Amino acid sequence: MYKGNGRNHSHNGGGNYRARTNNFRGRAPRFEKKLDPRFFVKSAKEQDTDALALRSEVTNGKFSDYKIVEKLSRNIIDHGYTTPTAIQEKAIPEILLGRDLIGIANTGTGKTAAFLITLVNKSFLDRNQRVLIVVPTRELAVQIGEEFRLFAKGMDLESVTTVGGINIRRQTYALRHKPHFVIGTPGRLKDLIERRELNLMQFQNVVLDEVDRMVDIGFIKDIKYLISLLPKVRQSLFFSATVDEKTQEILRSFVTNPVTVSVKQQDTAENIEQDIVRLTGRQKIDVLHDLLIKPGFDKVLIFGRTKWGMEKLSRTLLDRGFKTAAIHGNKSQNQRQRALDGFKENRLQVLIATDVASRGLDIEDVTHVINYDQPASYRDYIHRIGRTGRAGKRGTALTFVE
Repeated sequence: MYKGNGRNHSHNGGGNYRARTNNFRGRAPRFEKKLDPRFFVKSAKEQDTDALALRSEVTNGKFSDYKIVEKLSRNIIDHGYTTPTAIQEKAIPEILLGRDLIGIANTGTGKTAAFLITLVNKSFLDRNQRVLIVVPTRELAVQIGEEFRLFAKGMDLESVTTVGGINIRRQTYALRHKPHFVIGTPGRLKDLIERRELNLMQFQNVVLDEVDRMVDIGFIKDIKYLISLLPKVRQSLFFSATVDEKTQEILRSFVTNPVTVSVKQQDTAENIEQDIVRLTGRQKIDVLHDLLIKPGFDKVLIFGRTKWGMEKLSRTLLDRGFKTAAIHGNKSQNQRQRALDGFKENRLQVLIATDVASRGLDIEDVTHVINYDQPASYRDYIHRIGRTGRAGKRGTALTFVE
């Protein structure tokens, strides 16, 4: 346990935190109030980074094995992809066959590329095909739009990202040109439908991504509404880290004779060192300051509960000389994207966020996740700390406790 009582703690690699064995085994418990600190303590397995990367990424197949057009194959190579991940190896052949699919996988496993590669290929071969991708957050929608442009480079395929916080007129104008891909959040998609700017009957391919997160943040009615407007004949792809009773409700009306592929093996990555930071009477901000000045805290994602609290924390850290920014629901989409880009491009040391950033974002080389405020549930904790320790790299997750 890291006690957080000053600046004299030694630092070794990702952090000199002595972790106890985590007693959690099996399914995640449900907590409505403070979580038991024992659930925040777990040692990373002592394996070298290369071995971890190999196990998470290397499979028996190659992208060249799939029946996809040559231009797309070149774009995949240019994007730095050589060997499919486990979810890609299992899902791509089934999607190429036109089957409905249920993909159960943790975030960061490569599922976005699995559905983008296959649907870009399908749309290139048949220009009448249109694709709708529904995701829980603006940031994830923007990220998928960026990935689409990389895979579809030079293929004369168009996309539009439809999210709140951005002028809706530009989105309606883009939709009138009938882009092949529409990527959006449920609320904005619903607004566009009600304005008669979007007709879901025109989409033969539909992806619901991070469904459990959409359910968690209250989009279940909107999702059911969107599904009710889709054509009966379609290819439906459903991706989620978990499938509980509420997501089962969505599944029953969404997929037809689906194939299920699952690569989820555990809740948290083996290479994330998890520990608690006891405040022992000190002010939170002072403990955080002492952590951030330590060697190795190079790219830190801090999570808190409220928009107001995280904005205040960001300003305080700026006053203390840290390069930081905040993303939360009170920020415009342009502000959120600028902050995210600055963090991705290593112009910021610290990104401060509410749980709007805990799902789906693929940010390379996050060294630490710090839970400044404890998460509301164990599921939220899992998704927060999943921003580090990605692609086989080691990471550290720290949670402040009184």
